Order: sequence, then structure tokens, then C-alpha cells
Amino acid sequence: MPKDNILLITTDQQRFDTVNAWGNQSIFTPHLNYMAAMGASYTSCYAGCPICVPSRTTIMTGLEGYESGVTSNGSHAAFMQKCTENRMTLPALLTDSGYQTCAKGKMHFDPARAHYGFEHMKLPLDYMREYDKKQPLARPKVHGIGECEMEPVLSTVEEKDSITTWIADEAIDFLETRDATRPFFLWASFTKPHPPFDPCRNFWEIYDGIPLPEPVIGDWSETVESTPQGFLAGAYENTNMHLLGPEQKQASRRAYYACITQVDYQLGRIFGAMRENDLFKDTWVIFTSDHGEMLGDHHMSQKNLFFEGSAHVPLLIMPPQRPGLPQEPGLPQGSGISQRPGLPQGGGLPRKLGIPRNVRIDCPVTLADIYPTILAMAGQDCPEGRSGRNLLAVSDLPEDRVFFGNSLNRNFCVMEGKKKLVYSATGGHALLFDLDRDPMERHDLSAAPEYGDVFQRLWKLLLEPTRRYTMEEFNAALGERIQVERGKNGERDLTPDTLPREGAGLGEALAALGKELALLTVMENLAQLLEGGDPLLRPEFLAIALPRELLASLYLLIL
Repeated sequence: MPKDNILLITTDQQRFDTVNAWGNQSIFTPHLNYMAAMGASYTSCYAGCPICVPSRTTIMTGLEGYESGVTSNGSHAAFMQKCTENRMTLPALLTDSGYQTCAKGKMHFDPARAHYGFEHMKLPLDYMREYDKKQPLARPKVHGIGECEMEPVLSTVEEKDSITTWIADEAIDFLETRDATRPFFLWASFTKPHPPFDPCRNFWEIYDGIPLPEPVIGDWSETVESTPQGFLAGAYENTNMHLLGPEQKQASRRAYYACITQVDYQLGRIFGAMRENDLFKDTWVIFTSDHGEMLGDHHMSQKNLFFEGSAHVPLLIMPPQRPGLPQEPGLPQGSGISQRPGLPQGGGLPRKLGIPRNVRIDCPVTLADIYPTILAMAGQDCPEGRSGRNLLAVSDLPEDRVFFGNSLNRNFCVMEGKKKLVYSATGGHALLFDLDRDPMERHDLSAAPEYGDVFQRLWKLLLEPTRRYTMEEFNAALGERIQVERGKNGERDLTPDTLPREGAGLGEALAALGKELALLTVMENLAQLLEGGDPLLRPEFLAIALPRELLASLYLLIL
């Protein structure tokens, strides 16, 4: 039986509440609406590390950032190289099983042109190279607003010359020129709405006169000064959002929405090409984003935080539209799954595919689930050691799944159901929210007596995975390693005096260990210490030992 094609579409920095079909009546997203009507909306999808590179690494490997050690934009090259060598990346597995694999758009890999299992790739770098040759006919991004700035600006090229149109053109070109004898996996990765917020003028004008949602402010964030400052560290470092007035923030939101609509309208062109080439009948389409954007909520901007605006992302899956297939049975009761108004559920989907049509699935899911889900679409088993779930098995998705997040080894989160605890190691701030009653996190319940047991339970859940980042665990791991090294190399002078000072913070310890040290060297060192076993293929090492052993190895390698 021929294998289905798979089209993964991602945007960059698109928050969950920017889909018209999900209730936002200020934004235009007709083609995401189409996906919602013809497939399933996973309305509680979170990024385990809401930053560009970690999220893309998670999609590529099925491992959360805290499992792989990739919790920043500068930490994935060696890990990805190892995974590719072991043919464990998503495109490597699909290529090896006969898929034609292609990436078009932003990958954010390191090094930039590493394929990591893809057969073909075209990047925004290629767009800029093309338009360098077209000067002075078209000059993109000469407006002076940078990749981290929140101020709105108009594109300096027409829509036909924009990078959003170029990525759609490239995706359509692949669909029309692919090898039709092989199934395909295409990742079309749009750069927007990541800053600069620079839509083409016609999309900016669409939003003229349309009221937009205002930034969320809570009882714990009434002013910039009263907001726990550790959560504002990234905004202070990179943007001016905390300095903008209400009208200025709304102008930024208008440009942000316009960028999303510009991407959505290009999805219409891609879907048109799929229909013209008769691809809807045997192609799965997945849409998501690597992380969100705070967009002024609680005076914050950008990502890397675990508040809803930053970590909660859209996820939609549209199954193949094959006629004459048996109907999907009714939805299980009390399953976190509900039918959306409009089209009837079912719509001719085969039962074995597991996804009814036109439904909302509110069970907690993460970006790590995309890896096993795409493999299931391709008829492949998921490698062991992945914590992600196959989202096609809708009835098997648990409502009580515990979510853990780690960003930059500084911002942490744990969720159990709709109870959510966020913690910043910068300042030691902890906030507790009940998303059932307070979906946009306006009310901090960390000191509420009636939530005392909830706070203690979540705090314990948070400490279990984060304990390996404490100085106590670091010192314990280092002590163990010192004994091993002394046994192997007696002349080496390793004494307790070499330990970081008592009570040193994680940042100070990492600085002492030398952040610049190549992770590949560390991996090779650890592989030798683990008696020849490949650490990247050992889930217990990935999930438990890597962070604390990594810190100890860094220290010893510097000596």
C-alpha cells in the first residue's frame, strides 16, 4: 500500500490565540480555519523550551530541551550531528524509509546549511542571495528594524518579493516538481511573524479600524515595577516593549497580526497547488509554531518564558481527504475532545487514522509529540526513549499528563492538568495559576491558602527534574567524577579546592566551567566514561544523567 505524503508547515513566534477559528474575531486566518474544519485542533499544545533552536531540535529528534540539553539557541550542533550520524533525526528516518525529504524556509540549524537528514534544502539565506542580485529592483529589510525589535514597520518590498511569498513559491515548486514515484516529507517553515514586524502595506491596511485585543495585565503585573523582575530580564535585554505606551503596543500588535495573515494567505496558494496536483487525498498536513510571543502581556515581549503568550502554540492536523472511507466513530465522552460547530464530525475518515474531523482536542500535548506522530503517519515505529505521544491515537491522550519545561536553565514550568507553576531562577520568583478559571494568568495563586496543597505538589514535581541543575547535585556529580579520574590518572591534582565556592549560583558555576567549551568534546568524553556506550541512544542518560554529568565533565575538561 502506498505511503501517505506529509506536509509540515511552521511559523516562527506565533502565539496560540491568533487563529480565527479558535475564537479570535480580530484576526483573518481563512486557511487555518480550513484546517480546523477539515481536521483536528489541538488547543493545549506547549513548547517545552519556547526558543527557536530548542523547539526545532525537539521537532527533529522527539526530545524535549531538558532531555537533550538543548535549552538555548547556541547549544545544538554537536547533539544534532550525533543524532544524524545515528540516523535518528526525523528526516533521516523518513529518508531511509524511502521518503523524498525537503526543507524550505527557516530551519535555524547550526551550522546554517547542515541538512541533518534532509535530501534537499532552501533557506532564507538563499532568498537574500537571490535578492542581492536583483538590486535595485527589490531590497528586502532595509528599514533598519532588527530581529528582536518590537516596533512596527512596513516591508521595503512588494508582496510578490517578500520572504513569505518566496517560501510559499519554494514549497509549491517542490510539490510540482517532486519525484512522484516516492512519498514526500516537506517542511515549509515560514520566518514570520518573528520580528521585525514588517508586513507588506496591503496586509497592514487590512487591519485599519479593526479593534485588537489589548495586552493582558494581572494582579501580579499591574506595573512594570511591581512585576517580578526575573521574568522581564529578556525583555529588558532585547526590546523596548516595556517602554511603549498603549497605542504603540497596539500598533505592534497590528503589524504582528498582519504578518500572520500574510502567511495564512500564502497557505491558500500552497493548498491550491495541492488541489491542482491531486495531493489532498494522500497528504497529511500539520501546522504549528516553534513558540509564541508575549506581545506586551504583563509588560513582556519575545519568548523563552512559560506564560501562555510565549509557550502555548497553535497545532492543527488535517488528515488525507480520501473519499468513500468508513466513518470515524463518535468521540469518547469526558476525553477532553469536543466537536466544533459547523461541519459534522467524521467526514469520511478511516477509523485506523484516529482523528475525527472538525474537533477540538484539549488534552495537553507538546511539540515533542510531532516526531512520533509524523512517524506514525509514515507507518513507522518511534525509536525508544522518546517521551512524545502519537497524536493520531486521540482516545489514548491523557488529560492528566504532566508538562515540564526548561528554558535557558533559568525559566522553568510544570503543569498538571490546568494547574500551572512557573519559576524564574533569576530572582527566585514562583507564580501559580489555575487556567480553568484564569486562562490568561491574571491571578497569582501561589499565596492563596486554598491552593496551598496544589502549590506544594507542583513545587515537588518541578524540583524533581530541576534538582540536577543545583550546586549540590553539581558538587555530588563532580565528587564522583573526581574519584573516577583519580583512579584513572593518579598524577592529576584534583582536590575539593577546585570546586566552585559554597552557595555559588548556576550562572557563576557555568561561567567558571567555561561556556565556550565545545559540546562535542564533552559528548566524546562522556561516551568514554560510560564504558563505550553511545549516550545519545540511552534514554536514561538523556533524561537523567546528561545535565549533571555534563556540568561535571565541563569542569574536568577545563582543568
